[in-house]
Amino acid sequence: MERFGLKFDKHGNPHLAVPYRGTRLLRHPMYTKGTAFTQEERVAFGLEGLLPHTVSTQDQQCARAYANISRKQDPLEKYIGLAALQDRNEHLFYRVLLDHIQEFLPIVYTPTVGQACQEFSHIFRRARGIWITPEHRGRIFEVLGNAPFDDVRLIVVTDNERILGLGDQGAGGMGIPIGKLALYTAAAGIPPWQTLPISLDVGTDNQDLLADELYLGWRAPRLRGPEYDSLVEEFVYAVKRRFPRVLLQWEDFKKANAFRLLDRYQKVLTSFNDDIQGTAAVVVAGLLAGSRATGIPLQEQRVLFFGSGAAGIGIARLVRATLQQAGLEGEPLLAATANLDINGLLTLDDPNLEPHARDFAWSPALAEQFGLSLGRPRDLLAVVRAYHPTLLIGTSGDPGTFTEEAIREMARHVERPLVFPMSNPTSKCEAKPEDILRWTEGRALVATGSPFEPVHFGGRVHVIGQSNNVFIFPGMGLGILVAEAMEVTAGMFTAAARRLAENVHPGELEVGSLFPPTARIREVTASVAEAVVKEARNAGVAGRSIADEDIPAAIAQAMWHPGYLREEVAPIEAGSLSGGVLSR
Repeated sequence: MERFGLKFDKHGNPHLAVPYRGTRLLRHPMYTKGTAFTQEERVAFGLEGLLPHTVSTQDQQCARAYANISRKQDPLEKYIGLAALQDRNEHLFYRVLLDHIQEFLPIVYTPTVGQACQEFSHIFRRARGIWITPEHRGRIFEVLGNAPFDDVRLIVVTDNERILGLGDQGAGGMGIPIGKLALYTAAAGIPPWQTLPISLDVGTDNQDLLADELYLGWRAPRLRGPEYDSLVEEFVYAVKRRFPRVLLQWEDFKKANAFRLLDRYQKVLTSFNDDIQGTAAVVVAGLLAGSRATGIPLQEQRVLFFGSGAAGIGIARLVRATLQQAGLEGEPLLAATANLDINGLLTLDDPNLEPHARDFAWSPALAEQFGLSLGRPRDLLAVVRAYHPTLLIGTSGDPGTFTEEAIREMARHVERPLVFPMSNPTSKCEAKPEDILRWTEGRALVATGSPFEPVHFGGRVHVIGQSNNVFIFPGMGLGILVAEAMEVTAGMFTAAARRLAENVHPGELEVGSLFPPTARIREVTASVAEAVVKEARNAGVAGRSIADEDIPAAIAQAMWHPGYLREEVAPIEAGSLSGGVLSR
């Protein structure tokens, strides 16, 4: 493995100690500047004659790269173009991404990343990250040693079984960790050499993939049971040993494994599950902002969840904790949320009730109070009619399930209903914003998991806020790393949600948006990270104590910016690499 050669002079100015020369330097994505190498650097690094004469600025390179990608009309082709740029020149890739974050966020992440995962083996160009397969059992620590850099601080890992709303994508699921880490760097400034995407490629039950001659993954049925558990166990302890300062994010594990692994390892390794906890925090932020916009206090909110997988139950956990902090207790707290799955309302008298959902199932007595006793209709429309929710959240992955009749019924009882069809990619959305606004005469406040264009209705423009985890997980990661947190607590997610809601400006609420625009992503991320650092310190899980007045500076200092640095020849011994590691 390699240590990135970042050094600081006596004045605190950074520069790079570069251990490569010639074409090897030009082809190294973290060290190259391409045509931006100065004439002096070209002489020092043996680059004379290998580049056109004119020295470009990064601004000029950025304009050229953006123009080339903009020529592509198909979103997947733009995704491929951006991935190729990242493979060639990481600094330039992040500069282009940051300069055009609103345009390219839907490309590097949802919804386009879903198609990229489905087409992964067909559009594959260059490997990125680490794949762990059952063949590596007993050697996972050694395999992790093949990572390109050795100061890894942030890992996103998936076992590929529940990729967005698309299900089992086998090795193609690697597109999600790659995309998430690109956003960690773009939004939070986590240095790219300190990040590592990992796929636990334990096989697939997707028969279309197994039948595809171009499929690149481990060709076997998905590993389950004790063999799966032992492989994950070895992986966790190998990560802990190899990268002792790392934060690990569990990503797109199917609900049973998602809850089980989070509960088992969150105190073993600093870790969290973005699908369970990140999604929950961004929805709670939407609830808090929605409460401001509608004037309905938290204590009077009635939240109905449609979809009781990892995301739905994860949101329910944090919503209940937030309502409890607002003063609800006992039966009013239990009645403030209701959960449905495809079979209807979750109740304790259901023999098929899954363990992870038990805490959020209603008692038969509570269901009876709302006229939803066993034997009566308990589908979405029936529950909306009986329960009168103020907020409807969809995490089902089942498109079109927020029907016109159900939404109109909700709007009969609430002046300004909050409707969050969260499932993504776009094809999995429970209802389109334009339909929801039409069915509610423009009164609804809508937030979606995937991006949607503003809706023109009733003589005004309704901006559709994106309830995107990108407003939470980069700030969580940055705050955890700056605080050197030893554990990720529920309180840190609550703090992040509250801070995100505070970042929604009054003017944004006036046009119907419950979330900030992604153009402010670095500003919002820094603010969320500050709240996380403070909460980690107050909860006693921070490895370093930072005074309130010093937190903003600590956050700002930790955020990497993708401008080029002065490069110097690294003094190296034969066959070795040297150079400092970013520690500030």
